[in-house]
This record gives sequence, C-alpha cells and structure tokens, in this order.
Amino acid sequence: MTETAALLEAGGTALANGDWVAARTAFGEAVHIDQTAEGHFGLGTAHWWLGNVREAFSYWERAYAGFSRSDPAQAVGVAIGLSLLYEANAGNRTVARAWAARAARLAAGLEEPVLSAWVLLAKCGSEDDPLQVAAWAERAHQVAVRAGDRDLELCALSMRGSAYVDLGRIADGGMLLDEALAGALGGEGANLDTVVLTSCLLMRSCVHGADYLRVIQWNRSLETFIERYGCPYLNATCRASYGAVLVSTGDWARAETELAAAVDLARDALPAVRAEAFAYLADLRLAQGRVEEARQLLAGFEDRAVVLPVLVAGYLATSEISTAVSIARQRLSEVEGRFLEEARLREALGEACLVAGDVDGALREGRYLAELATHSDSALITARAERLTGRALLAAMDLAEACAHLAAARTHFSILEMPLEVARTRMAFAAALVVEEPEPAIVEARMALTVFEDLGAATDADAAAGWLRSAGAAAARVGPKGLGLLTKRELDVLELLADGPSNPEIAARLYLSRRTVEHHVASVLSKLGLRNRAEAAAFATRRRASI
Repeated sequence: MTETAALLEAGGTALANGDWVAARTAFGEAVHIDQTAEGHFGLGTAHWWLGNVREAFSYWERAYAGFSRSDPAQAVGVAIGLSLLYEANAGNRTVARAWAARAARLAAGLEEPVLSAWVLLAKCGSEDDPLQVAAWAERAHQVAVRAGDRDLELCALSMRGSAYVDLGRIADGGMLLDEALAGALGGEGANLDTVVLTSCLLMRSCVHGADYLRVIQWNRSLETFIERYGCPYLNATCRASYGAVLVSTGDWARAETELAAAVDLARDALPAVRAEAFAYLADLRLAQGRVEEARQLLAGFEDRAVVLPVLVAGYLATSEISTAVSIARQRLSEVEGRFLEEARLREALGEACLVAGDVDGALREGRYLAELATHSDSALITARAERLTGRALLAAMDLAEACAHLAAARTHFSILEMPLEVARTRMAFAAALVVEEPEPAIVEARMALTVFEDLGAATDADAAAGWLRSAGAAAARVGPKGLGLLTKRELDVLELLADGPSNPEIAARLYLSRRTVEHHVASVLSKLGLRNRAEAAAFATRRRASI
C-alpha cells in the first residue's frame, strides 16, 4: 500500500469514528503528497464537521473537478452535496440550482436510478413550489425502497414531510418528519449527514408550522448527537429553531440566550442560519417594542426570505404602510402554495388595511386567510384568519360577529401556547365586547396587560394600560418584572447604566470586553422588557433610590 493510500484509509476510518481532527490531518497529508479527488473530498468533509464551511466548499469543489475526469458517479454525488449545502448553509439558491443542474446532466448518462433519485432531492432543496417538492420526494422515496437505500429513503421522507408542512398539512408532514429523524438517529442510514438533513428540516418546518412541542422534544434527543459529533451547522440550526420556539411561547430570557448562541455559532460561514437567527431575534425585539434595534438586526439580510415577514412587521410598527404593503405583495407573488408564509403576509396586509382605514380591504384579506384555512389543518392559519376577520368586523362595528371570531382566535392561539398572540387577541376582543359588556371586557384587558407586563412587551403593555384607563378602569403600569432573572454581572451593568456611560466605558470599569458588555446590555433590556438604554437608565436610577 502506498503512503497516500494508507493516509486515505486512515482518514476514512477517522471520519467513520467522528474524529474530525484526525481525519483532517490524514487527508491533509494525503493531499500534500498527491492531489487526489478522494483526498480533497475527505478533507472537505472533515472541515465541514469542524465548522470550517468555506474551506469545506473549496475542497469539495476541487474533488468534483477531479472526479469529473475519473469517476462521473462520484462527481454527481459531490455536486448533489454541494447543491444541498449551498442552499442550507449559505442560502444561495442560484448556486444551489446550478449544482443540481450539473448533477442532473451528469447523472442522465449513467442510468443509475439511485443517483437520479438523489438528484431529485437536490432539486427539492432549492425549489419554491412545495407541490413539486412533494412529488419529487415521493419519486425519490419509491426508488429508495426498491433499491434498499435507507439514507435516500429517510431524506426523501423528510423532504416530503417538510413540503407538506409548507402546504399546511401539519399532521401529515409532522408524522413523516418524525419517522425520518427517528430512523436517522436510530442508525438506519450509513451516513451521518442523513441525521443533519432530517433534523434541520424537522426543526425549521415545525417552527414555521407552530408545532412547538415537537421542536422541544426532538431538540433534547439531538443534544446527544451534537455532543458526540459536533456539527456547528446542526447546533446553530437547532439553537435558532429552539430560540424561535421560546420567543413564541413566551420564555424571552432563554430565547435571548439561545438566539445569541446561534448567531455566534453561525458567524459569517453560515449566512442562511445567521439570517434565520437574526430574523427570530428581530421578531423578539419587535415584540418588546424595540423597533429600531429590530431593523438594525435585519440590516444586510433584506434579500433573505426568512426576514421578509419580520421586515414587514417592522414597517407596520412605525406606520410606514406603503413600504410594508409593497414588500408583502412582492413576496406573496413568490410564495404561492406556501400556505404558512402566505398566511402571515396576508394578516400583515390586513393590518395595513386597518391602519389605513380600509375595512373592506381588511375583510378581503380575512376571506383569503379563511380560504387558506379550509385547505389546511394548521391551527396557526385558522387563528390568523379568525383574528383578522374579527378585527375587520370590529372596525365595521359588527360587534357580535367580531366577538365570535375573536373568541375563536383566542382559543386557537391558546392551544398553540402563544401567550403574546393570546394577549393581543384579548385586547381586540375587549374592544369588541366593551359596548355591551364593559365589565368582562375590562377583565379581558387586565389579563392581557398582565401577560404583556410579564413578557416585557412594553409597547403592548402601554397600549393596554391606556385602553383600560379610557374605559374608566385603573391601570398603572407595574414595570419590569424580570429583575430576578438578572445575573450578578448583569446587575453590575444595570447599576452603571444609571450614570449613562458608553459600552466602552462600562467595559473599562468592569474589566470586560466591549462585546461582552454589548451582550450584557442586550440581555438586561430583554429580561426587563425595556426598549432602550434610556429606559434602563431611568429604571436603574429608580432602583438605586429605592435601595
């Protein structure tokens, strides 16, 4: 056996054992001796599992060039992997589609059904139409079953499940996603990448479909895999998805921690995951009433699909209606068939109509949403449809009908365990109820105010308190309730904020890095439900005076 062959064998053994550093060393030495396609591919794989994404892509592309001359089937496999990862890691659909097209052209001359089926999955990864994704994934699954290829079977099941969720078929999609990930974690496949693909598709799909319990339960199961094998991409995706769940279910302090970790893990090498994490973090900032910070988080990601609904919500929060409507309508023209995303955008358009006084327009968007709900088993779409319709009927002063729709929306949001949305719906319900039944309306508004205060949703809390006062009820704001959540170092930072120093000045006084101080300030604002440093300074001053 030559030295190169021995190093390639050692590298392959290290990869099989999950020893990425040893694999990188062995393949690196092999490539230094002989620039083989096998060496470049192994080196790229080791770098990917170590989180060096750019280096991984570079070595894989060199491997593709080598295999294209010596082993077309291997070249197809590399092109498929590059297509899937350019979409999932970098969010670059143009390049992903180019690699899928190259894989399809090479595979066409090989007459190998399994390779052709993998090409279909590569095309699924960058396809916008979920009906097409479901059809391709089903064809790939049929080939996998006939060939006995478990990795292909599990990935095809997962792709089809994800497409079903996009189509609003939450129950069917969830069952397929569960089955695929269970098989992958159970060791049915021969490739660890199968665990990564099936888990990431499940996490993202369930966040979009508000299937939060599924995310939480699988997140625990994946912790062991991540601890054993690493994979910064999977770790970042899981933490971003879990952070999104915590935002929606009201655990904002922990959400802050998870999303900050996801941003750090993604860094510049995983722009698609980083965009997701920033989108979820911006959603949190909007909920806290910190609109300008939300916009800053989204700067540079405005072309990413995942941030567009958040961007629309940000413009609505500052009454920039025409901009919000323009972005929403443009995106709607691109997402036909993706019911979950369409539903959020439709509700945003209905909100814009209500702000502009266009009641008929809001009712029209409510009807669109109701139609989407009839083709879906998504409680989230139904909740959005009921709430928008109820708010539009309230604006039209059809109070009895408005109450019926808003009560239904409140129930659906409660089932989904989305406390902020429940409280916001309660406020609309109170407004519809107050003319005929003022006392129950005030009870609803007080319940909503308590939730807003507990969460730290400052803008909503101010509005609820104002509404209660206008209804003749006492409604003093209680103020931040998250003081007990602060760490000792965060309390130190809060104390210094009373004097109005800059982050560099705080860093110097506490012997911390500027980045650490920035994180502590953001965490203090999040946990206390404060919108900016000025509010934090005022709170710290009041706290100092009371001690």
